[in-house]
Order: sequence, then C-alpha cells, then structure tokens
Amino acid sequence: MNAENLYFFEKAPVAKAVAHFAVPMMLGTSMSVIYSILNAYFLGTLHNTAMLTALALTLPLFAIIMALGNLIGIGSGTFISRLLGEKKFDDVKHLSSFAFYSSLMLGLIVIAVGLPLIDPIVHGLGATPESFGFTRDYVLIMLIGSPFVVLFFTLENIVRSEGAAITSMIGMILSVVVNIILDALVIFVFHWDVMGVASATVISNLIASVFYAFHMGYKSQFLTISIKWFKATKDIVSNVLKIGVPVFIMSIFLGAMSLIFNHFLIEYGDSAVAAYGISSRLLQFPEFILMGLCEGVVPLIAFSFTANKVRMKHTIGFTIKAIMGLAVVFGIIVYLISDHLIGLFTNDPQLIEMGSYILHVTFLSLFISGMTTLFIGIFQATAQGTAALIMSVIQGVALIPVLFIAKQMNGFHGVVWSLVIADAIAFLTGAIMMYALRKKLQPDLDSLVQ
Repeated sequence: MNAENLYFFEKAPVAKAVAHFAVPMMLGTSMSVIYSILNAYFLGTLHNTAMLTALALTLPLFAIIMALGNLIGIGSGTFISRLLGEKKFDDVKHLSSFAFYSSLMLGLIVIAVGLPLIDPIVHGLGATPESFGFTRDYVLIMLIGSPFVVLFFTLENIVRSEGAAITSMIGMILSVVVNIILDALVIFVFHWDVMGVASATVISNLIASVFYAFHMGYKSQFLTISIKWFKATKDIVSNVLKIGVPVFIMSIFLGAMSLIFNHFLIEYGDSAVAAYGISSRLLQFPEFILMGLCEGVVPLIAFSFTANKVRMKHTIGFTIKAIMGLAVVFGIIVYLISDHLIGLFTNDPQLIEMGSYILHVTFLSLFISGMTTLFIGIFQATAQGTAALIMSVIQGVALIPVLFIAKQMNGFHGVVWSLVIADAIAFLTGAIMMYALRKKLQPDLDSLVQ
C-alpha cells in the first residue's frame, strides 16, 4: 500500500474514495460479464441450441470453482484490509502468502476429486442426451483448469484489499481481453465449439493470475507470494474461514440454486433453459456493476471499521444512494430494448419471447439484490461471521420452497417469479440483521437502516 492508497483509505472525501475503490471494480466486473455474454454470443453464431444449453448448465460448476477462490480471497482480503488499518504489515505478508499457496492446493483437490466423477457431475448438472457431450467437454476443461480459476479469484481479492483498485481492474480486463481474442480464434479458426470456449476461459484466468502474482511479488510493498512468508497459524486460518466459509456457502448455494432452477426449467424444454441462460447473462451485467460497487467499497469499510467508524457510516450511506440510482437507470434501459438484447444471441422467436419475459421479471429485483450484496459486504468487512453465514444460507435456501410453491400455483411463470420472491426474502433478512447489529457496528448507524 503506497501513500496514494493510504490517502484514499483515510483522508479523501467519501464520494472520491468510493469512486477510487468502486469504479475500477465496477469496470472489471462488467468486463467479466461481457466475456460471459460473448461466450454465449460466439456459440450462438453456430446456431446450435444444445451448445447454449450446455453453457447454461455448467454455470453451477463455475460457481463452485469461483466459490473456492472467494473462500480464500474474500476471507483473506477483508482480514488484510483490517490489518492495514491496524498497521500490522508483517501479518499481511504472512496472510497473502498463505492465500496464494492454499488457493493452488484447493484447485488441485478439485482436479483429484472431479475427474473420476466427471460423468456423474454432467448428469447431475441436468444435461439432456442432446447436450450431454457438449456439457462434458466444458466440465472436463474447467476441472483441469480449476487451479488457475481458483487462483484468479483469490488474487483479485487480495490485490484489491490493499487498495490497489486500478491494478485489480487491469487484471480483470486483461482476463476479458484475452478471453475474447481466444473465443474468436477457437470458434472461427479452429472450430472447437464448447471445448474451445472453456479452454479460452481457463487460459485467460491463468494469464491474469500471473499478472497479479507479478504485482504481489515485485510491485506491492506488503503483499507477497514468497513461500518463506507462508504461515498457517490458528489466527490466520480462523480469521480467513470466519468470513471465507460464509462466502463459500453462499456461492455454493447460488450454484445449487442455478442447478435447481435449471432442473425446474428443463420441464419446459431446452428452449426455456437456453432463454434463461441468455437472459441471466444479460442480467449479470447490471448485477455485476452493482456487485462491483458493493465489493469495491469493502476494503474501505473494513479499513474504516478499525480506523474511523464515522467514515465507515458515511461510506455506507453514499453507496446506498449509488445503488438506487444505478438500479433505476438500468431498469429503464432494459424495459425499453429487452427484445433487441435477446435478439443479439438468437433469431429463434420462441427464445426471444421467453428470454425477454424472464429479463423483465428478474430486473424487478435489481435494487434489492444490490442492497443484499451491500449487506453481505458490510458483514464481511466488519468480521460479522455469523451474520454473513446466515445471509449465505438464506440466499440459497429461500429459493427452494418458493420454487415448489410458485410452480404449483402458476407453472412456468411461477418458476420465473420465484427468483424475485427469493431475492426479497434475502433482502429483508439482511435489513433485519443490520438493524440488530447497528450498535455493535457503530452507535449512530440507525439512520442507515431506517
């Protein structure tokens, strides 16, 4: 952390500080959604619905691998920001080295466990006979490349935690640019379809991980990847897991939610799954913009929690206003041009109609899902592990009963609307816990939850 980063942590006006931390993260996350969308676009040019279905079905697997990266990355990252606020710089070195090597180990475990079980995994993802081969190809590549994917998500969080928001953004954009170039090559030049798209994702994550590792090893004053600083003490492991495990559980639940949701949709045909795959990728763009905003300010909130709680309160208040403004803007855009957006991926009228409908419904919960993400970020930044765990469980568990009830009441429409209802339940849970914890976080935090 250099003097400039310290200025934004401690002295910059709140709006300027939030912009410094959040805007690079918002740009980076939006770029990551762009390449997710482009994956679907490039496959869509082959006019094969089974390939698009395979891409949608494998989202839960990617969510699990990403969850392992966030387990270490977010758990370590929020702890690093708090340690920086307390000026415990040697502890930061131990923690960053621990995060680097434990992430690689988790990726190797995924390979060892996943490869022998690849066919059951593909069946469990809900692959139909038409999409089984394509789904298996994608799963195979993702399992082999999992150490690099896990490492990418870990290091992105670690680098951001020391205030190097621009460097974090550059790494994410580098991953996206490499992925786009490779996507075009594997589809139009080498004709590798789904397997090529998966390979492009893994390689782009590897290149970005090398970029982050170089920064930590040679550019950062406090972060390191040196094995000599590796230490897995009880304090390090417990503090990482206290925040990391709830994040992991939440990601697993979200992956399971996507899996269960696909199983409900498959009853309405491959077109329903493909339409959800397209619309969910479009929805990811504003969702990840808001996620970038909320996750971007987590280091600032964590630092301020140990150094200046009044500044923490002002940061949270400003972020809430920004979430509201962005949600309104994105909602207006989507309701005006949803058909044209879906039409970028397919010329099938049924897919366009179903995708547009799903997009309209799910956009209704954009603001509350953004607020839910902020609640979770606050709990992570302030080491409220129990609250973060409860939110993780609620986000996943709430959808299951809602899905069953909504489907029985209104069929396909009920299945789609269940997403909005589950988001509302998670938001209300987070708001109640924010109110309950207001005294512990900050004596005059009441105004933020009223």
